[in-house]
Amino acid sequence: MKVYLLKDVEKIGMAGEVVKVSDGFAANFLIPNKMGLEITPANEKSFANKKKVIEQRKEVISTKTSMLAERIKSIKLTLKRKLHDGDKLYGAIAASEIAELLGAEGVSVTKNQIEFDKPIKAKGSYEVTIKLSSKLQPKITVVIAPE
Repeated sequence: MKVYLLKDVEKIGMAGEVVKVSDGFAANFLIPNKMGLEITPANEKSFANKKKVIEQRKEVISTKTSMLAERIKSIKLTLKRKLHDGDKLYGAIAASEIAELLGAEGVSVTKNQIEFDKPIKAKGSYEVTIKLSSKLQPKITVVIAPE
C-alpha cells in the first residue's frame, strides 16, 4: 500500500514522503496514529504537488540542521561533580543535564535527542551523540572533572 507520511517514522521515511509499506502496517499503525494517509488514484496528484513544497522546505531545514551539527561538533562540555573512591560519581550523568549545558551554549536540543554509548558514572572524557535527524548525528565531548 502506498502511504503519504504526515510525520517522520523511524526506518520508514520522513514527513511528506510517499512510501510503500505493508497493508497491515499502514492499516493498523500509520493511519490510526495519524502518521500517514492512504494514497488512492483519486488523491495521488494532490500529494505529488504537496511533495514538491515539502522538498523545498526540507532543503532549507537540512542546511540549518547541518549548520547546527557543525556548531555542535566544536562544543566541549565540562561537568564538575563530587567523586568518591577516587574517580567514581555518586550518580550517573543524565541526558537532561547535557541538554541544559548545551542550552547555555546556545544550542537547543531535547533530552530525547541525546544518546549515551554507556552510562557516564566516572571521571574522564566521553563521546555523546546528539541525534538531530536520522542522518545527522554529531558527537560532542563531555569531560567529567572532580569538584
